[in-house]
Amino acid sequence: MQTATMIYLFQGAALALSATIMPGPFQAFLLSKALQNGWKRTLPAALAPLVTDGPIIALVLLILARMPQGLVDLLHLAGGLFILYIAKSIFMSLKSGDDLSIHSPDAARKSFFQAVMINVLNPNPYIFWAIVGGPIVLSGWRESPLTGIGFVVGFYGTFVIGLAALILLFASAGKINPKANRLLRGIAAVALLGFGLYQTLIGIRAIL
Repeated sequence: MQTATMIYLFQGAALALSATIMPGPFQAFLLSKALQNGWKRTLPAALAPLVTDGPIIALVLLILARMPQGLVDLLHLAGGLFILYIAKSIFMSLKSGDDLSIHSPDAARKSFFQAVMINVLNPNPYIFWAIVGGPIVLSGWRESPLTGIGFVVGFYGTFVIGLAALILLFASAGKINPKANRLLRGIAAVALLGFGLYQTLIGIRAIL
């Protein structure tokens, strides 16, 4: 496999790790179902992003593909700044001592369909692919289709496996150890900080 493809694969995996362990409505739903129903009944719901995010990616990339290169460069900059903002949010939550919420949504039930609906209504995938993932995929695609696809494979391979690991962890332990939670969130913040700076520098260099 080419070096460029491996780099994009790693970028996707690293960003997916951060997305997996960040607090959010979809993660809260999965973890609450793992606690309530056990891992066997909850594990299939980890595949929901593979169903919901395909149309999101296609729509976003179709729009981005028609944009002038200068606007794509601006999106790189915006994406980098957005990642830095998320990293700051994680650092602030660690400083304040806030823990991951595992309360189930009021109308949630144990079903794959509900997991799909929660993810469809979650704005995070739209934001991510519009200003972070989309420009990266297009940049890789211009080098070779395999490179662009490598980012998507790295992202969703790690994302689904990460969600499955969280489900198994919560189902078996009942709740995550607070120290482990803080450690994982700290790792996510450091990874996001690095990629945020990287994407911001790419955007600034392209504009200048």
